[in-house]
This record gives sequence, C-alpha cells and structure tokens, in this order.
Amino acid sequence: MKVILIEDVNGLGKKYEVKNVADGYARNFLIPNNLAKIATENALLWLEAQKEIMEKKTEDDLAKAQKVASKIDGMEIAIPVKLGEKGQLFEKITAVKIAEKLKEEGIEVEKKQIKLENPIEELGEYSVKIKLEHNLEPEVKVVVSEEL
Repeated sequence: MKVILIEDVNGLGKKYEVKNVADGYARNFLIPNNLAKIATENALLWLEAQKEIMEKKTEDDLAKAQKVASKIDGMEIAIPVKLGEKGQLFEKITAVKIAEKLKEEGIEVEKKQIKLENPIEELGEYSVKIKLEHNLEPEVKVVVSEEL
C-alpha cells in the first residue's frame, strides 16, 4: 500500500515522503497513530501543496537568517568590566554576557548559538562567531575594556 508520511517515522522515512508499506502496517499502525495517510489522488495533490508551503517557509526563514547575519556581521560590542589591583577581570565574559549585550542592541540570539570556546578572561578585542540557522556564521567583535 502506498502511503504519505505525515510525521518522521524511524526506519521508514521522513515527513512528506511517499512510501510503499505492507497493508497491515499501514492500517494497524501508521494510519491509526496519525503517522501516515493513504496516497490517494487527492492526498498526492495535498502533498504537493504542503511541499510548496514548506519550500516557501524555508525561503522565508533563510531570508530572515540572512538579514540577521548581515546585521550582526562585523558588529562591535563593548563590554566594560571592573578590574582588580593586578589588572585581572572581576568577572569572566561568557556567552551569556555576550547574548545580553546583543539583546541590548536589539538582536535576539541564544547563548548556545555563540561559539566561545573559553570565557574571556583578559582585556582586549576578540572575534566571536554566532551560529545561525542555515549554517550562517557571522562574526562579532567583542571589545573588553576597563569600566570607568
């Protein structure tokens, strides 16, 4: 029996794929659990419409990610910090701190998207990559300076 997968099914296929499966598997498991539907003529037309919608959504997501990436790329954010007597930082600059600074600039990124191998522990300028959807990786220049 030909079916259209409505959800990803381990060992069978991904969402919106058309698969040939045993009749019993389709009737007793896939269809009752809303994982698939029978591939009728109308269902195949529905599938084409769904693929077009998904394609449009992917294009829109890519455009949004590119817009954010172009806004972020080359951006410079300053993080003033207090220093101890020997010039050491009182606090380490982490992905959380960088995400907060970006949020102040109107850019929403999650801390897990900020690729910072180790927290910044010294004054200076650092290039930090931000991993966005669609494998976009703009760089931000983080300037750590003494708080006046």
